[in-house]
Amino acid sequence: MEGEPTPDSIEQALLGRPASLGRREVSRGAGVSIRSARKLWHALGFPQVPEGEAMFTEADSEALAIAARMVREGGYEEEFILAMTRALARNTDRLAVWQTQLVSEALAGQAAGFAGDAVEPDSEEGGRRGVTPEVARETARQLVDMVDVLEPLLVYAWRRQLTAALSRFLADADPTTETLGHERTVGFADLVNFTNVVRRLSETELGHLVQRFEVTASDIITAHGGRVIKTVGDEVMFTTHEAAPAAAIALDLVEACAEDDVLPDVRVGMAYGPVISRLGDVFGTTVNRASRLTAVTPKRGVFVDDALTRRLAALSGFETWPERRRVLRGIGSVTPSRLQRSTGARVPGTPHH
Repeated sequence: MEGEPTPDSIEQALLGRPASLGRREVSRGAGVSIRSARKLWHALGFPQVPEGEAMFTEADSEALAIAARMVREGGYEEEFILAMTRALARNTDRLAVWQTQLVSEALAGQAAGFAGDAVEPDSEEGGRRGVTPEVARETARQLVDMVDVLEPLLVYAWRRQLTAALSRFLADADPTTETLGHERTVGFADLVNFTNVVRRLSETELGHLVQRFEVTASDIITAHGGRVIKTVGDEVMFTTHEAAPAAAIALDLVEACAEDDVLPDVRVGMAYGPVISRLGDVFGTTVNRASRLTAVTPKRGVFVDDALTRRLAALSGFETWPERRRVLRGIGSVTPSRLQRSTGARVPGTPHH
């Protein structure tokens, strides 16, 4: 990208032409009503546009025309197209913010290195006031220059993920499979004493720690064929179809964090049972049980519920030991089992599941 990056120049570089159309022009060009155009704009996650203000580009008009054709020629209901648009918008919004932060953090790190690390991470210049104007401008330049390379990768990643999602969907509907419907192993990996860790770290250091945990957890989960459902700072939620991958994920996570000099210890709680899948997330009693189990699991430990314990009993390489009964908030009384790798030895006087 040449010249000084500004909102107008970025818009022109990414969308083809600068904004020159009002809402009446863009809706007329797409052959739809202003009301339908406004609905699509809101579904994309953008606010109300005042009458007469030139906020739209020809790319907006083309996108609106595509949505209109899907309704008119494809036979889809407008609400269905709007729901699809929201799904795309919500995830690409997060993607765009994530990529912007990745580039800006890399540039800020390079700048600190060139300065001989003269700026402390928690000083005024070290991140509490945000990125410098120079880093912000260079971030914009680099991302605009990367778009043509990233776009085909984005489409490829989406097609790959759609392939995997449809395969899981078909497997759930297949009556010959062992796992019927939406039954999953659900797990939560939680950093221990994270509140105390937050007090000791600067914002920059905390950001690096959270990113390190997310990368470590995501790599382990996906390596065993699991799905990362969501991450919330100190916690990662994941699911698997089968018990064995879930057990491997949990134990690998505990070991990886224990061996890491930066990350705190982790604890994992898991449960098996039916889940409700919605908007890429999962809900239900199984999810709640796994979450509550995590809260009572000791550091470097893995607790599993009865349903998962039974499924693990027939597997080699793992063993479970019953713990004392706990009362979980909103769940009731349960007797969790501690999961560990099989060593071939038993604890005297302890029954083996």
